[in-house]
Amino acid sequence: MNSTADFVSWFRSVAAYINTFRGKTFVLGFSGEMVADEKFISFIHDINLLASLGVRLVLVHGAQPQIQQRLNDSNPDNPSTNGISITDAPTLHCIKEAVGRTHFEIEALLSMGLPNSPMANADIHVASGNFITACPTGIIEGIDFMYSGKVRRVNTNAIESRLDHGGVVLISPLGHSPTGEIFSLTLENIATEVAIALNAEKLVFMLDTPLISPIETENRNQLPRELTVTQGRQLLQNIQNRPAYLTDKIHKIIACAIKACEGKVSRTHLINRHTDGAILKELFTHYGIGCMISSETLETLRNANIEDVGSILQLIEPLEAEGILVRRNRELLEIEIERFIVFEHDGLIIGCAALYPFPQEKICELACLAIHPSYRNQGHGNRLLKTIEERAAAQGNLKLFVLTTHATHWFIEHGFSEISLSELPKSKQDLYNYKRRSKAFMKTLQ
Repeated sequence: MNSTADFVSWFRSVAAYINTFRGKTFVLGFSGEMVADEKFISFIHDINLLASLGVRLVLVHGAQPQIQQRLNDSNPDNPSTNGISITDAPTLHCIKEAVGRTHFEIEALLSMGLPNSPMANADIHVASGNFITACPTGIIEGIDFMYSGKVRRVNTNAIESRLDHGGVVLISPLGHSPTGEIFSLTLENIATEVAIALNAEKLVFMLDTPLISPIETENRNQLPRELTVTQGRQLLQNIQNRPAYLTDKIHKIIACAIKACEGKVSRTHLINRHTDGAILKELFTHYGIGCMISSETLETLRNANIEDVGSILQLIEPLEAEGILVRRNRELLEIEIERFIVFEHDGLIIGCAALYPFPQEKICELACLAIHPSYRNQGHGNRLLKTIEERAAAQGNLKLFVLTTHATHWFIEHGFSEISLSELPKSKQDLYNYKRRSKAFMKTLQ
């Protein structure tokens, strides 16, 4: 700025952003490479500035180079498959050490209050805790990923409490299971799920992104400045004509951004971490310097009709192939379509469920509950179940049962209890498939 007039003009331009962002929740994800960079302290200063402006901040850090260094010191062989590390017990021990050290280094930097610096008189309270409940990645194509995991649940109440008291929440890439196990997670998975769970205004990823295309032109070798969810989905699906900037890393991040936006996060920003003050330039200028992904989605839960048959088949066929759902052909689905409800998201069928009554016993069966993989863990299954329960109760039924091979814990968490096959309606017992060995669960309707 060359003059006072320039400063006044600039300050007026950012005042609207300051007012808009005050009290809003931002989730920021940044890598271990960024933490190790000597310029990381400048990012910490920017975090302090955002906090002082009343932005509610949740920071999710990575620690990949720190973990790799620790593994090199003790166990250089750390295999991975499809980009997911296989975490055995010795590896997990190294991960916990590296992540813990990185966490405390970040916390120490956030706690600084050096005079004559942007941190002067800073009073940031860093809050940490067991905010993330994790579950194992499991066995994929015969490979056991052991202690590599994914987010199962976010303790939103605990995080909100810390934010309400003015704290900056810092989350590390580890999660705990209800059985006391610890799992190694990715920062992208955590940041995305936390942003969705908190209904965050923004999800921000600080990345080694390529240059952003100029506003007035489009360059296939550079990341676009803006993407809608629909455009982002089309970009990821265009495998044969993949642009140069769409590396595996950027592909993964855009997929996370799409999921976040579809989970009601207003905006997701991808920002090049190497630019000084990048997050401030992206958030407080009209055009920004990163790539912004936004949602344009509408959701409807409605009765299925005959025109939905093709979409429902596309939704359930992969689950049928995995043995999760019982196979249904098109003819049967057309006959039973009136028993189905569907979850429509911007014209796309992303979920379905069916209700089969047994009037004599005043019992109903919940069947064919399915959610599209891209829309899971966003509450859609809960809404489908609630709607089915309400309809079953409205029909005068007293109980609802389900047969499942894979989702036992989910149904238990939603009030179902395991029962013996003899408690099922007689006609259902006669049709039971002993080869599938499904477990039966029942719930009393309110």
